[in-house]
Amino acid sequence: MKYRKKPVVIDAIQYLREDNLYSCMDFCPDMIYNEKDNEYDIKTLEGNMRISKDDYIIKGVKNEFYPCKPDIFEMTYEKISEKGEENENNKG
Repeated sequence: MKYRKKPVVIDAIQYLREDNLYSCMDFCPDMIYNEKDNEYDIKTLEGNMRISKDDYIIKGVKNEFYPCKPDIFEMTYEKISEKGEENENNKG
């Protein structure tokens, strides 16, 4: 059997380390500082997962968070217009 992923709109932010650390922490309160290696983890449903520079933080359909590598993110998701912009562009 083959299956297709249902179209779901998600919220995400790209982690760029120092450039947007506080924005990421505001977006994802489940970020945990790991003193041993001076890096951050995200508490996920499957346990803590390391987040690396340029990874995306995705907020799932049940408000859970998890990291996603940039190449996988770009193959799986596409950016959509913000609310309001879509309506303006579709007027015809």
